[in-house]
Amino acid sequence: MPESLDDLVGLLDLEKIDVDLFRGRQPQTAMQRVFGGQVLGQALAAASRTVEPERIVHSLHGYFLRGGDTSVPIIYRPEPTRDGGSFSSRRVVASQNGKPIFYMSASFQRPEQGLDHQDPMPDDLVAPDEAPTLAAVLEARSGRKAADWDKEWAALDVRLAGVTGRQFWIKAAGKLPDDPALHACVLAYASDLTLLGASLLPHGIVIGDRRIQPASLDHALWFHRPFRADEWLLYDQASPSASGARGFATGRLFTEHGHLVASVAQEGLIRPVGLDLD
Repeated sequence: MPESLDDLVGLLDLEKIDVDLFRGRQPQTAMQRVFGGQVLGQALAAASRTVEPERIVHSLHGYFLRGGDTSVPIIYRPEPTRDGGSFSSRRVVASQNGKPIFYMSASFQRPEQGLDHQDPMPDDLVAPDEAPTLAAVLEARSGRKAADWDKEWAALDVRLAGVTGRQFWIKAAGKLPDDPALHACVLAYASDLTLLGASLLPHGIVIGDRRIQPASLDHALWFHRPFRADEWLLYDQASPSASGARGFATGRLFTEHGHLVASVAQEGLIRPVGLDLD
């Protein structure tokens, strides 16, 4: 995982190696597989580089096919599938060692005016400045030192916003440039961090528990309204179902002022390993 926000921005600044072909570098990490949010963010960065800047991403859908190797750069090939009068669509293949590890489809839109409504923001939240860090919470629950969690997540500031463990305050750990595409990529990166854990909460288990083998399987993200990823966003999560060693979770991201800016859905592997299911 990136050791600072600058490292994360560097990860999202892909190297162009040919027309519609990019290379993404890897961070220093103790993780055995590439973090899914990194692949999401880099794939979106690759797609964004092939679209007119005024067209803003409004949705993406991705499938994780193989675990990524943290020692090998990832090659991203965005396919310009369509450019219409208002929308552009892209399909991105991420590969390592000649094999695809991730597929993503993304859609971009010129800004337009239209009907507007949204769900209300949850209340009874702990304010960001008063909320405990996620690293401190996980240290208490998993036994792994908070410093270890902080090192892996140094690019983000994540805090527990509610007692249920389903709500988090999240933002980039520093100031980002005024580039909407970059803010979208950072949010895509962050959206994968805590969501799978929501499907473990009903069972009293946290991510990092060695009795569970977790992995993201697919991920969908819809962008509703303008936002900044370097300002506090409330990540409100729920898990309607877990079955077949898979957990399904959804999330909503609100600004501090209550504007719903994005929605997320994900299914992930939560395979029991030495866990008594009786």
